[in-house]
Amino acid sequence: MRKTALILACLFPAALAAQSVTTVATSQCVWRAGDDPAWAAANLNDSTWQPYAQWTQPDQPHYWVRCHADLSPLQGLAHPAIQLTLYAAYQLYLDGALIGEAGNLRSGNYSLNSIQRFPAPASNHLTQPATIAVRLTYRYADPWVAASDRSIPVLQTGSSVTIEAGDSAVLQGRRASEILAQIPDPLINLICLGAIGVLGLVLLAQFFQDRSRRDLLFLSLTAVATAVVNARLFCVAALCDLPVWANAGLYASAVLVIVFTQPVFSFAVAGKRVPLVFWILVVFSLLRNVLQGIALFLSPAHSLALEASVTASTWVRSLSYAAIAAAAFAPFVAFWPYRNITRRMMPLAALCMAWGATMVHYYATDVLLINSTALAHMFPGAQQVVIAWHSAASHAFTVVSACVLIVLMGLLSRDQQRTARERAELAGEMQSAREIQQYLIPEKLPPTPGLVIHSVYQPSREVGGDFFQVLPDARDGSTLIIVGDVAGKGLKAGMLAALIVGSIRTAFKFTSDPGSILALLNERLQGRGLVTCLAMRIDCNGSVELANAGHLPPYLNGKEMAVEGALPLGVVPGMQFAAARFQLDPGDSLVLLTDGVIEARNSAGELFGFERTAAVSTQSAESIAHAAQDFGQDDDITVLTLRWLPSYASQIA
Repeated sequence: MRKTALILACLFPAALAAQSVTTVATSQCVWRAGDDPAWAAANLNDSTWQPYAQWTQPDQPHYWVRCHADLSPLQGLAHPAIQLTLYAAYQLYLDGALIGEAGNLRSGNYSLNSIQRFPAPASNHLTQPATIAVRLTYRYADPWVAASDRSIPVLQTGSSVTIEAGDSAVLQGRRASEILAQIPDPLINLICLGAIGVLGLVLLAQFFQDRSRRDLLFLSLTAVATAVVNARLFCVAALCDLPVWANAGLYASAVLVIVFTQPVFSFAVAGKRVPLVFWILVVFSLLRNVLQGIALFLSPAHSLALEASVTASTWVRSLSYAAIAAAAFAPFVAFWPYRNITRRMMPLAALCMAWGATMVHYYATDVLLINSTALAHMFPGAQQVVIAWHSAASHAFTVVSACVLIVLMGLLSRDQQRTARERAELAGEMQSAREIQQYLIPEKLPPTPGLVIHSVYQPSREVGGDFFQVLPDARDGSTLIIVGDVAGKGLKAGMLAALIVGSIRTAFKFTSDPGSILALLNERLQGRGLVTCLAMRIDCNGSVELANAGHLPPYLNGKEMAVEGALPLGVVPGMQFAAARFQLDPGDSLVLLTDGVIEARNSAGELFGFERTAAVSTQSAESIAHAAQDFGQDDDITVLTLRWLPSYASQIA
């Protein structure tokens, strides 16, 4: 039977609603502030209570409403019930007996399912005037002014109570009729803006792939928050069983996000900083919603007082909406001067301005609506005009916002994909450059009679600016070793390093003299960059000739050598580089490195430094490089260790 009634209520609500239902008139009710459980009694003298027809918005949390109504039509019904429409926590009494409750009387929280019915016990006294008592706890003065849409019919009752009596199935049909009457617009908005919310999540995922695109972040948050606001409105219209604190919290949070992200988005698209005046406008815009958010954590009395003060304060509401309207001018400021807008940016700029203009119009009508009563005193009929204007502005705002958001998402998504492709191509080019550099700086060193050489090359980026060469000379059995560091990082430094390596190999065909090679490189690098470089030739008898151009001196057996310095390559043309000479004994070790070891920096900003470098200079190349990396690599690291072993030369021979 109940399933049949439910189907009828959904399919034929109008037919059910037409059946007999007793609506308790406000003239039959009285009210009183306070909370005395004894006021539920049927024989209570309530002649001194105030008429409910004079009910105003509540200014304290606890009230009682008592109605004396003829409920004799309930006699003979199979399932008599009483149905209440009320946005508050309450208990319902019939002739002193508790027959139902909704919400929490202590906290004042309740469900958005504002139309609820309760079985009425069938008894003979229903032939006499019955006493219906409602014990209420209010938490919000008028939670729907900022948390819902006043165009929804059932919400226009505000904080007042509507009492109906009749058959349970018929009352259920009337409830279904209310839902069907108020749900079309919220449902259409939910479908449109819900889809935008889904697209916003897609855009948010794209942002996490490229965190430099702050415009994607702000637009995606705006889209998701807009969808949340409309999903919440649908829940209100559909009388969903959603707690009021969740409704108010979702609304306050979503509006905070929207008001913050909309003006900031335009400046992010234009690639400009947000001016201070817009941050001030955002703060004023958020003031009202922040206060409403705070009210969620207060007691019913304090929450009601705060809500009442905010709602009753026309200037606070007017200032809030005026600030939002002013902040909506952001795109017109962000893209100024308009003559500098590139062709690629024109569609984005136009859409942002269209969106901003719609927002200015919508929130300006909000300000007029708040002050419509005052306007009506000065201009008769102005209130009706403002209400109609606001309704049209609201629909236009929804449609334009949906269209603009969809097109903006499409454009930004296209730009993001194009950027991703360009970065993928650049990454491929960087990988190719690194492979070329690795070819020029081979991982496997050539045979060097008399020398045991190990090397580690660890760039800080895909392509490094360090370089080294180990070139054995078959003409006299010597070995030329060159280590250098190009000023700067990245691809430019890597390409210059590749040029230098090519020049070294070309010069080595004609000479292995360290000073001459540095002089040739110096001329080649004029106007192309600065490079520190150390060139060393080790003869087959252990004699060493060394020339230095601003590079770190080598470490001999764990001690830094005193080497005459010179300016880096590429600074002054025509420079000559003095050569230093010394003799290696069997078993002596040399360490050549770049400043990436010395300048390694930990999280506290401390450098690896010369002392630590000297302490590890007797270790292997891998150990030295790992020590610097573990400390905190900040630049390219190159380490070469050499040991002079004449016996090794005889083994090679």
